[in-house]
Amino acid sequence: MRIDILTLFPQIFELPFRIGIFQRAIDNKLIDVNIHNIRDYTLDKHHIADDYPYGGGAGMVLKPEPIFRAVDIIKKKMDAGEEAPFVISLTPRGRLFSQAIAQELSLKNHLILICGHYEGVDERVHQYLATDEISIGDYVLSGGEPAALVVVDAITRLIPGVLGSPDSLADDSHTNGLLEYPQYTRPAIFREWQVPEILLSGNHANIAEWRRRQSILRTLKRRPELLEKVKLNSKERRYINRLLNAPSEEKLD
Repeated sequence: MRIDILTLFPQIFELPFRIGIFQRAIDNKLIDVNIHNIRDYTLDKHHIADDYPYGGGAGMVLKPEPIFRAVDIIKKKMDAGEEAPFVISLTPRGRLFSQAIAQELSLKNHLILICGHYEGVDERVHQYLATDEISIGDYVLSGGEPAALVVVDAITRLIPGVLGSPDSLADDSHTNGLLEYPQYTRPAIFREWQVPEILLSGNHANIAEWRRRQSILRTLKRRPELLEKVKLNSKERRYINRLLNAPSEEKLD
């Protein structure tokens, strides 16, 4: 997968893509990440990439010309027959990013991410250039750069070969709609707190059932709205009903 990121602050991306799974994925040629300074695509001698908003108001707005020019140049350098890039504007008004969207985007061959800044991006970028608009949450950031890192991280780990074991994905929170079950490692007893006995039993079927129930319990306790979209069997639904109908002092222990 090729990923192009358009930003006013390319320095933000210098370290993240040199460590961890990003670095391994790049070294193994599973992803090709290119960072573009939007100012490099301006034509004036001062490299001005923003201007005052028409109609007045506080702040500055990113100009459309350098963003369109950057995407045009990226497209011109593509090989004949290549699939057109999927252009994403990172904006608070976009659809809320989720694991399902990460999986959807991980199947694309080429992504271009546009990082807004200041008061945002000229509306014509959204209307005539962006294929999609994505938000990572209902809060305000100084720019789209942190959002770009979140999106690229979530997508990259879904690309086959990036993670050491494909099993690492199976039980991640939100992969199957549930929050992940509790994890433990050595020592078995730490400050008198013991690892649940079942995890030391060696009985993999019982362990799998315990983990599934713990995922359901944790989701019911912390993110109950997620359960509405999860496929549960009749036994699991009875388990939830027992939890919901338990005496208040026993609920969600």
